[in-house]
Amino acid sequence: MTFTLQHTDPKTNARAGLITTDHGPIETPIFMPVGTLGSVKAVHLHELNDDIKAQIILGNTYHLYLRPGLGVIEAAGGLHRFNGFNRPMLTDSGGFQVFSLSGIRKITEQGVEFRSHIDGSKHFFSPEKVMDIERSIGADIMMAFDECPPGTSDYDYAKKSLHLTQNWLDRCIARFNTTQPRYGYHQALFPIVQGCTYRDLRIQAAEHVASKGAEGNAIGGLAVGEPTEVMYEMIELVNSILPTDRPRYLMGVGTPQNLLEGIERGVDMFDCVMPTRNGRNAMLFTRHGTINMKNKKWEMDFTPVDPEGTSYVDTTYTRAYLHHLFKSQELLAMQIASIHNLAFYLWLVGEARRHIIGGDFSVWKAKMTAELSQRL
Repeated sequence: MTFTLQHTDPKTNARAGLITTDHGPIETPIFMPVGTLGSVKAVHLHELNDDIKAQIILGNTYHLYLRPGLGVIEAAGGLHRFNGFNRPMLTDSGGFQVFSLSGIRKITEQGVEFRSHIDGSKHFFSPEKVMDIERSIGADIMMAFDECPPGTSDYDYAKKSLHLTQNWLDRCIARFNTTQPRYGYHQALFPIVQGCTYRDLRIQAAEHVASKGAEGNAIGGLAVGEPTEVMYEMIELVNSILPTDRPRYLMGVGTPQNLLEGIERGVDMFDCVMPTRNGRNAMLFTRHGTINMKNKKWEMDFTPVDPEGTSYVDTTYTRAYLHHLFKSQELLAMQIASIHNLAFYLWLVGEARRHIIGGDFSVWKAKMTAELSQRL
């Protein structure tokens, strides 16, 4: 995998770059639709390719390991062949899922013992096992196994958690370096910077990660309960340490405004369930703010969801029609909304890239942030 830094905004740390993988190029900054179980909820493959124009999607190691299981994925020839998406893919390590299973897991230096949320069966993830699982899944980018502490963790817990994550990273790298891709194409391993909201821990974590010389790096453990401004402070701090010639991935973040703030601080890659999850619950994102499609005010509005959105969404469907679908609990409502929101997110990062290259990112970003904050 290679990363070429193409442009840097003269007034901020915003960057435009190109990641090249064996499954194709990724223009950054980029948003990755979340396909936890190998599918992006309510979205067909042709819609991902043609309407949303997804350049890369994300799958989840924990969920794919449990269902359909590695036997099925390996027999198919890897996740690309299993789900038919022939562009780049990234797999999370399952660390965040382990964090969210606080009632049914036990963390030790060796790894994590947990019970399946599906059937209660007992399983164990070590750094070595996670690397083997991610090799079997076959994503172009593999994430290191880490612990994601709550945003409200006290200092002692955050410090112990970071020590664990750093030890696990060293073990991940060792296993990664002694194994080979299973399906004939290159896989990259990204370490994850943790450290909660404590500056000294984030500095220590970022320096540790930077020293590994990985093909890309990630920032984890944010948007998990800490104030938004603290999140931005941590992003800025970490990116001041991570190498500039490698892509930087901010995990699990977030709103359109979060994306622009992250881009301004030098982030290249994002993922979040928000566009699809909020879409399924009738919240649509547009360049002029958010829309709750269940509100009665849209009942007789026969304009497109976003009248100016011809560059990123099908204007066939009106606000009145989508309002009707949601009120009637039609499944099509969730599909249209999910496609719209994902297309908008991809449009937004594409516009950010265009303005970075054009040299007026900061002016555009200020105007766009004000628009995005409105509720229509």
